[in-house]
Amino acid sequence: MTVVTGAHAVNRRAYMRLNFVAWTLLLIPGAMVCGCAGVTSGNSAQASAGSQTYSISGTLSPSAGGVGAAVTLGGVASATVTTDSSGNYIFSGLANGVYTVAASHSGYTFSPTSQNATVSGTNITGMNFTATAQGSQTFSISGTISPAAGGNGAKVTLSGTVSATTTANSSGAYIFAGLANGTYAVTPSRTGYTFSPTSQSATVAGANVSGVNFSSNAQGSQTYNISGTISPTTGGAGATVTLSGTASNTTIANSSGAYTFTGFGNGTYTVTPSHVGYTFSPTSRSATVNGASVTGLNFTAAAATAHTVRASWAASTSVVSGYNVYRGTVSGGPYTKLNGSLVALLAYTDATVLSGQTYFFVTSAVDGSGNESVFSNEVAAVVP
Repeated sequence: MTVVTGAHAVNRRAYMRLNFVAWTLLLIPGAMVCGCAGVTSGNSAQASAGSQTYSISGTLSPSAGGVGAAVTLGGVASATVTTDSSGNYIFSGLANGVYTVAASHSGYTFSPTSQNATVSGTNITGMNFTATAQGSQTFSISGTISPAAGGNGAKVTLSGTVSATTTANSSGAYIFAGLANGTYAVTPSRTGYTFSPTSQSATVAGANVSGVNFSSNAQGSQTYNISGTISPTTGGAGATVTLSGTASNTTIANSSGAYTFTGFGNGTYTVTPSHVGYTFSPTSRSATVNGASVTGLNFTAAAATAHTVRASWAASTSVVSGYNVYRGTVSGGPYTKLNGSLVALLAYTDATVLSGQTYFFVTSAVDGSGNESVFSNEVAAVVP
C-alpha cells in the first residue's frame, strides 16, 4: 500500500493517494494462503479547498415519524439536519470519504438504526429509514401440545406481563397474539391429562416466540425416560441438551456429562447437545420411545478448532500515522472496523473469525491530520 502526499506551490492544496501494493492473507490453522494484487487509488479522503464536493440524501417514512426527525452525519465530517415536511434530508458539500448516517425522533425507532455511506466521486441517494412508533408493535407466543389426543381442547393459560387464556385446536396448536415485550409463563391444563413440562417461560423481545411445546399424557398412563452421556466431561459437563419431536424440552448435563429427560410418552424424538467451544459427534441422535425408556444416547465432545486470519500489506512510501483494518461478511461491504487504535505494523491478526464463514477484508491509511483514505482492494478469506 503506497501513500503519496505533497503540496502545490501555487494553491497549497493537500492530497493523499493510496497505492495498495499487495495483500497476503494467512489462515491459521490450515494451509490456505490468499494473495491479491494491489490496486492504486487516486481518490482523496478529504477534498481540498475548491475541489468538487458531493451530497448524501434520503427519506424517512412514514411521515408521522419522518417529518421533523433529526438526521446525524458522522465520519469524515459531522453534521445534523432536520427532515422537511416530506421526511427528506440532505447533507451537501461533502468530500470523498466514509460516513455514517443515523436518524432519531422522540417516540420512534428507526430501521436500520444507522447506515454507512462511502462517497467516492458521486452523490449518494436513497439512504432511507423506516420509522416505527415505540410500543406500537406487538408479537405472539405459540406452540403445540402433543399428541393431539391430549392437546385437542386443552386450556392454555398465559401469565406475566399480561394474562390471557386460549384453547388448543384439534391439532393441539395454540397461539397468544398482540403481546408486548415482556416475560410470560405458559401453562396447559386438561382434565384427565398431565403435561410435561408443567409450565414454560417465554420472553418476548422484539420478535414472535414459537415452539413453546408440551407433551400430554393421560393420567395413569405410563411415561418413559430418554438418557445418555456426553464425554469427555470437559465438553459434556454443563452442556445444553435439547429434545424435540413428539414433545420438546431442554436439560443440562451434570458434572459427569450425563443427562436424562423424564416423563415422556411414546413417540419419536431427536436429542441435540450444544456447548460453547465444542463440537459433537454425532451432531444429534434420534430416539423412538415405544413402551420402554431409551438409554445410551451418547455423544462425544471435541474442542472446537480456533481459527485466525492474518492480513498483511506493503508499507506506504509516504508518511502515515497508521492503518485501519475493516471486515465484512458480504463482498463490497458494509465493513466493520476491527482495530480500536491505529495499526502501526504492516499486519493484523483477526482472532474472531468463525468456522465455515467467508470474510472480506479491506484496509485504509490515516495521515498525521487524521485524514483517512478510501478503502483498498478487497480480499476474501474462507474459514474451514
